[in-house]
Amino acid sequence: MASNAADNEIVFALRNAVHDCSKRGLLYAAKWAAELLCSLPPSKRQPPLVSVAQPSFHTSTPARHKAPPSAPFLPQTPAPAGTSNATAPFPPHFASPLGGQSAETLRREAEWEAQDADHLAMAKTFLDAKEYSRVVHWLEPCQSSKAVFLRVYSQYLESEKKAQREWYRLDKTREQPAEPVNLALHNLLGSVTNATDPWLLFLKAVFLCRLSRREEAIESAILSLTTYPWNWSTWVVLGECLSDGDELSSLLPLLPVPATHPLVLMFQVKTLNSLNSPTDNELSVCDRLLGEDYFPRSMWIMGLRGNVLYYLHDFAAAEAEFRRILSIDPYRIDDIDILSNILYVTNNNTALSKLAHDFLAIEKDRPEICCIIGNYYSLRGEHERAVKYFRRATQLDRTYLAAWTLMGHEYVEMKNSHAAIEAYRKAVDVNRKDYRAWYGLAQAYELLSMHQYALYYYQHATALRPYDVRIWQAQGMCYEEMGRLREAVECLRRALIGADPQETLIHSKLAKLHNDLEEFAEAAAYHRRIVEVCRAAQKPVPEWAKSAIYVARYHVQHGGGDLTLARQYLEFVSGSNAEEVTQATEMLRRQLPAAIMRTQQAALAAVAAEVGSA
Repeated sequence: MASNAADNEIVFALRNAVHDCSKRGLLYAAKWAAELLCSLPPSKRQPPLVSVAQPSFHTSTPARHKAPPSAPFLPQTPAPAGTSNATAPFPPHFASPLGGQSAETLRREAEWEAQDADHLAMAKTFLDAKEYSRVVHWLEPCQSSKAVFLRVYSQYLESEKKAQREWYRLDKTREQPAEPVNLALHNLLGSVTNATDPWLLFLKAVFLCRLSRREEAIESAILSLTTYPWNWSTWVVLGECLSDGDELSSLLPLLPVPATHPLVLMFQVKTLNSLNSPTDNELSVCDRLLGEDYFPRSMWIMGLRGNVLYYLHDFAAAEAEFRRILSIDPYRIDDIDILSNILYVTNNNTALSKLAHDFLAIEKDRPEICCIIGNYYSLRGEHERAVKYFRRATQLDRTYLAAWTLMGHEYVEMKNSHAAIEAYRKAVDVNRKDYRAWYGLAQAYELLSMHQYALYYYQHATALRPYDVRIWQAQGMCYEEMGRLREAVECLRRALIGADPQETLIHSKLAKLHNDLEEFAEAAAYHRRIVEVCRAAQKPVPEWAKSAIYVARYHVQHGGGDLTLARQYLEFVSGSNAEEVTQATEMLRRQLPAAIMRTQQAALAAVAAEVGSA
């Protein structure tokens, strides 16, 4: 019974979300809710007995729930003696959205919405046709919350369109700002300042986020979710206000739904994916969400899981996940660009070519499709044609971060550092939380031998990805080029934190830096580590002969003193086919005996001195 109540609650909420978001033109949120709803088994999605939109009483917020939820993700508290959990009151986060309003307010809102019904229907057709000014004009005299939302939202969309047009007009000029400037945002914010409706609070959060007033935006988003938690667009805005995983962790206790709620779990994974920092924990969260208790057939959650695997660099598993999505829906474009990135990284030219051909036939004017074609040409080495398609993707969607970053990569391949820097800067303007653009800027400035600038951007990248081995290595090399060897050592040591335990390249670089600093003991320690790792992996002697010779020389010539270890390493090398055979044989024949003799003489002298003092 409890499980059925939970399923009914989710189905009811998702059906309401599809209807409510669609009526307000929030198509992304409506599609998200519809996909989740249809991912539930048919047995859980029995047709509703009552239509979602009830003409007798329908307001801009969903009606009071009919049955209390008892979902497995809700904290269960023991019922008092003699009572049943089945009749427990609603948890706070599922309280009726209208619970805090008086009956008079509800009645007045219902009357207004009934009076505005025809105008609302007409305005929605104008919104679908992207005739935003007409929506504003015809809804001006309307008073219902839904009419106010559509009017303000249309004003926002129209102002965004004008700002974009002005920004593109200034393209390739010094007057072009880093991003479009919407001068109407302050006035729009003023129109929703005192809003209490969850949809208007969502708009308020959007405006505050665009104005970089993050704390206020978070507050408005949480207030909106408190009343209407199933508007996914509000969760997206909330995620955009967060800059790292620590902020996410501190926010979770403030949310109006418990941490085990599927909405919070999806929000957590989605946000960490957008920050490029998911972990194995997010992978297990996705597996849980795809379980029978939640959304076992959700392509959206499968896409989340594929992204997690991609950012964890498990490309084979990520490709399999996206292939699974395509087997269910071969026309789904969302996340298809990530699959093309995987095929590019794994150098799968045949599969990438087929993917580009198939989706070009479906829709050629989507930025994701342009990205696939750009990756295809890049893999073929046709960098100019790749740039053409990446640029087309940015023209279709200025905020499409991947295209700006990939365009920068192509310009780097073409040795056009200045164009690469421009592309990477556009990526940073779109999203300052994406490490790839900062890393690309650093590499571009290194090509120009401007190491101080490169170092600045590497530091931004490592702040966003503190355990990324590649970035710490690159920063270390930058310090080395600048002659700052001590800082280079520190960077490479940080790189070791996230490196594979069998890694040897970083140890080799650290050994070289310590040798240059005349810190021979530290250098020998890293070389010894290389020998131990290679021997454990049964690698041939020529791969670690140089390190063995260095360790032996340290103990023979620089006071290391472990002549037994030195002899062992030299015998390994002298009995191999490595280039260092002659060097090892010479050390065994001359230098090692001399070192042994010096050690014996020193020991005798020490004994004699001790006897003399006695």
